[in-house]
Amino acid sequence: MEQSRLDSLRLIRSPQIGPVTYRQLIGRFGSATRALAAIPDLAARGGGKAPRLADMALVLREVERTQALGASYLFLGEADYPALLAEMETAPPALIYRGALSLAKRRCVGMVGARNASAAACRFARMLAQGLGAERVSVVSGLARGIDTAAHQGALEGGTIGVIASGIDIAYPPENGALQEQVAAQGLLLAEQPPGTQPLARHFPSRNRIIAGLSVGTVVVEAAPKSGSLITARLAGEAGRDVMAVPGSPLDPRAQGCNQLIREGAILVQSVADILEAVGPIHGAMLRQPVDPFIPEMADASDADRRRIIDLLGPVPVPVDELIRQSGIPPALVQTVLLELELAGRAERHAGGRVSLFG
Repeated sequence: MEQSRLDSLRLIRSPQIGPVTYRQLIGRFGSATRALAAIPDLAARGGGKAPRLADMALVLREVERTQALGASYLFLGEADYPALLAEMETAPPALIYRGALSLAKRRCVGMVGARNASAAACRFARMLAQGLGAERVSVVSGLARGIDTAAHQGALEGGTIGVIASGIDIAYPPENGALQEQVAAQGLLLAEQPPGTQPLARHFPSRNRIIAGLSVGTVVVEAAPKSGSLITARLAGEAGRDVMAVPGSPLDPRAQGCNQLIREGAILVQSVADILEAVGPIHGAMLRQPVDPFIPEMADASDADRRRIIDLLGPVPVPVDELIRQSGIPPALVQTVLLELELAGRAERHAGGRVSLFG
């Protein structure tokens, strides 16, 4: 692997460097190599020590392991990186994949739902996925039990993308190991975590955002009111993508989440035709062109700007937009200060574009 890609991997594997910080660093400095060199100075401006950068020896061992597994890397900003996913502020800077990247260039539809799904719901999910595949729509799901499994099974021949919360070499649940291999061989398997990473609870919301980000719309087939499937639906909606749901009996708790989504404005789905109508005609001319995810938006901040923003921060997470409004400071300068504070270990980013101050 060339040095520039190694530096990109080292940057995202470093503590305190998340997807938003990575994007801002590349946007400001143009490359991971220059960003790595600039981090100590940025952290000093934020009033702290520079974060510990990932050991290059560990990065090299990860690359060696990935290649030994027959997998490859895809970095944000590269030509083959899915354009829709790149539009998300939290797009993963590095993906590890096995299979056909061409499936991510098609129109993609996410399909998620209950792990303890009913037999009827699993059958319906397989039917939907098979029908979408026949229309050259890639079906994206998370290789979990229940609806995810049914969606992948139905779309294997037509084209399916599996996004997992573990390393590319870990199958979870274990009984889906054979299916995961089928997805890698016949479709596309994606992982954000390094090889060997176990599927920890905090990794699943991250996996869900990739499913939502790849897809023009997400279909929910059976979901309890507080299920992870509804997290995926919320992320899809926040990204401006279609949210679709299959209605169910009000007597079945597994249908309550879908019925609630429909009450809140989700598109009611009863057939493949409903999904196709929602996402529009499927042909190459309608696919979005790749976007440049690294538009420089940052500038040097003054001590007065820095002090003003710090004074507005506290232990309770606040939206960045609110900081901009209350401070009266241009967005680029606010983002600069937040980046400095984060690298200095004094600020933390939260879901929904919010930030808080440590101590």
